Amino acid sequence: MKFKSNFLPKKGSPIRSFAVFSIAAIIGIGFFMMKEGEVLSYMSDNPQACVNCHVMTPVYNSWMHSSHREWASCNGCHVPQDNFVNAYYFKAMDGLYHASVFTARAEPEVIFMREGSQEVVQNNCIRCHVQQVTQTKYSGFIEDHQENRTSRKCWSCHKEVPHGRIHGMSTVKYNIAPLPTDQEEMVIPSWLEKEMAATK
Repeated sequence: MKFKSNFLPKKGSPIRSFAVFSIAAIIGIGFFMMKEGEVLSYMSDNPQACVNCHVMTPVYNSWMHSSHREWASCNGCHVPQDNFVNAYYFKAMDGLYHASVFTARAEPEVIFMREGSQEVVQNNCIRCHVQQVTQTKYSGFIEDHQENRTSRKCWSCHKEVPHGRIHGMSTVKYNIAPLPTDQEEMVIPSWLEKEMAATK
């Protein structure tokens, strides 16, 4: 027995055609936005994926000029490292927040970590520097350092690691977006090609 409903529009009706067109348009726009936003790049561990949003350029460049570049990528510090599921869940939630702020053009001049991100970065600092943090012989020159060495935020003292001391989008050194290093051919503007040909 076939189920018939009086609520569904009949085949060929204008309402049904409009509904099919609307659904197709929404799916098409969704795929277009995913391609333009380079969504798949965020699944990688490549730090240049962070520079898809130009507001992250100064943060990327300050990391590039730090010693952390040799040992940790963006994900190494800013994504949980306890398990695969937690890492990608956090990445997705944080990425959606960043994307919505960037799309709404609501990004601040100086970017600060939210509370959840602070906890992740603190845990990753301790994970990498566990020997220095838990060494009982070191008393330090800061009051109560030994008692609070895992509870005090690392950046309360190490403010310049790894992003330098100036954090504004318009005030960071080297604030030019990095060019991808995997280009097979050099991109030369036409005016420069003419100049180069004229000097030969």
